[in-house]
Amino acid sequence: MSAAIARIEDAVGRLLLAAVVLLVFVGALSRSLNHPIIWSVDMAQAVFVWLCFFGALKAMRLKAHIGVDYFVAKLPYPARRAIEFVLAIAVLAFLATMGWFGIKLTLLNTARIFGDSGISYAWVTAAVPAGCLALFLMVGAHLIRALRFGGLVFSQEPGAVGDADTSDAPGHGDAKAVRTAGEL
Repeated sequence: MSAAIARIEDAVGRLLLAAVVLLVFVGALSRSLNHPIIWSVDMAQAVFVWLCFFGALKAMRLKAHIGVDYFVAKLPYPARRAIEFVLAIAVLAFLATMGWFGIKLTLLNTARIFGDSGISYAWVTAAVPAGCLALFLMVGAHLIRALRFGGLVFSQEPGAVGDADTSDAPGHGDAKAVRTAGEL
């Protein structure tokens, strides 16, 4: 993945998080002053949906999603790779299905107004197909990279701190190494 795309993804995620915090703060402040801004909570919820997908995308890029790998990490490396390939195909199928139904949901909600915000609910539900597409592409890229270069799809390589494109990740370059459950 291009470092520029990763920086843009991170910047958008930070902006979305700042927007959620600001909208919730303004909404709470206005309620405490007895002049509620009703749409602020609705907008915070809408932005939060998009933020969740951006967070999931970043975690997928960094191979940092939570996983219970206690038994898988104890397997020989070829068996572990095979399991990750099967799981990658299952995840791709799930994301494609969820994206398809997300498109249908978005189209169904074009005329529906989201709370008191005045915007179409489709802007909120569009996060599902957009997020699924982005995650699909990321998992696909990890799968292709693992097939071409002999790595893992979802897990960090044993003893690795991070991918080559994760130099902005917290802890990158530190003396601490990422350990799996099998290494404990």
